Amino acid sequence: MEFDEKYCIESFQRLLKVDSTTGQYEEIQKLICEMIAEIGYSCEVTHKGGVIVDLGGEGNPLVVSAHLDDIGLMVRHINADGTLNVCSVGGLYPLYCVTENVNVHTRDGKVYTGAICRIPNSLHVTEEELRDVLPDFRKNVCVVLDNDVHDPEEVRKLGIETGDFIGLEPRFMMSNGYLKSRFVDDKACVAVLLGAMKQLKESGKKLNRKIYAYFAMYEEIGHGTTFLPEGTKDFLALDIAPIGPEQNSDERKVSIFAKDSRFPYHDVMTNELRECAISAKIDYVMDVFTPHYGTDGDATVLAGYDIRHAAIGPGTANSHGYERTHVDGLKNTYLLLMEYMLR
Repeated sequence: MEFDEKYCIESFQRLLKVDSTTGQYEEIQKLICEMIAEIGYSCEVTHKGGVIVDLGGEGNPLVVSAHLDDIGLMVRHINADGTLNVCSVGGLYPLYCVTENVNVHTRDGKVYTGAICRIPNSLHVTEEELRDVLPDFRKNVCVVLDNDVHDPEEVRKLGIETGDFIGLEPRFMMSNGYLKSRFVDDKACVAVLLGAMKQLKESGKKLNRKIYAYFAMYEEIGHGTTFLPEGTKDFLALDIAPIGPEQNSDERKVSIFAKDSRFPYHDVMTNELRECAISAKIDYVMDVFTPHYGTDGDATVLAGYDIRHAAIGPGTANSHGYERTHVDGLKNTYLLLMEYMLR
């Protein structure tokens, strides 16, 4: 089943245009429903936020998930000088986002631009003892608005208030097959899943079991898939495979997850994925992700479902920062996903 690279990359870029900090799901949910309809499927929207698509087949249901929520920020309070004190939503750390451009979304639908800044923000006028101090949202990092505001009253006149979501600029680019952007985790995997759905629809391939696609909205805070379609037996999460000094993961390969920070993935299901990769000659590695990693599969098991769970995904550098993967990693993830769904 051929990988449609053009569709995958275009879908990824389309998803990136919508800010979707965890909890801010309505606009991205609307977009994913439109993209699903364009492929030719109907979908069901969950009550709290999330989209489920019945891909066909009968019996022994498998759910394949990828999440649409991004890490981001929220206005904590408005500072005396009109800057915004912020707190993270999901695992966003100040060191990985200082100087990034942002969109501030008010509760009445307005959007204001700004940037994440250190305090003080210019090295030329910063004493030496402050230059090497690590950025900290609580102490020396703020959001500066691109508006002429100097105190809380002027900020509030814009409609900005405590509790407003703040989305970061993705800054997508590709070079020599390497794809760089914020939110590769997990919008790139969403694009891979959409590509698989498009191929299934166009090919008319018969599924040997019931399969659902699940586009989750709360993975970054741990409860994206705590509801599943009735009778679900297996759960496969598509998520990034972080790269590090002790990791096997590679940006040009698909990783099969053996364990994350919570517990091992289901051994039999994981072996099935490995056998699919070997038989189809897919470029894969096995890997373990500790100490700070988990997927929607973990949330499903912790919710009490009697299921098998596994996870695969493209090797990705700089996780929860300005991330990088390779189109080959997306392709190998796609090929393994298709091989498993059609086995």
